[in-house]
Amino acid sequence: AEVIREGPRGCKALALTFDMCPVREGSGYDEPLVRMLIEKQIPATFFLSGRWIAKHDVEHRTLLAVPFFEIGTHGHVHAHLPELDDEQQRHEIMQPVTLLRSRYGHTTTLFRPPYGEYNEATIHLADVLGLRFILWNLVSGDPDPHLSEMEIFNTVKSRARSGSIVVMHANGKGRHTREVVDAL
Repeated sequence: AEVIREGPRGCKALALTFDMCPVREGSGYDEPLVRMLIEKQIPATFFLSGRWIAKHDVEHRTLLAVPFFEIGTHGHVHAHLPELDDEQQRHEIMQPVTLLRSRYGHTTTLFRPPYGEYNEATIHLADVLGLRFILWNLVSGDPDPHLSEMEIFNTVKSRARSGSIVVMHANGKGRHTREVVDAL
């Protein structure tokens, strides 16, 4: 199985990806960011945890309705997969996939492990389950409370190249994410 960290070099575009990890505080949804992406018709991929999906029915339906958004999964409870045995990993990976199919009639083939952590078992399970294993090669740093909007923007702009996959957050924990995406 292949772990995808970037797109083709000749692509001349960035892939903007947004993790939707479960949160303890706040709404768990960056509505101004999503609204801006829709208004400006900016393609994006959202990796949703099962817990996030279960708590955000309306928001999830909004994301599914946008034809230039892709939906992938991000584990169920946002567990550290390498700490789990094979059966626990399978459950953590498959629960949101099953939830998307059963509740929303949506089949996804994209998977991003929580925290970007994985082991050989994770790669094997994703492959056996028919999921494309998507990571990133450019970390925006948007959850870091010490980074300014300009620092995040400069990081992304200076490190981006054709085919870069940028990881950000749209669960309310990304700081300055909307402003940075707008400036990009």
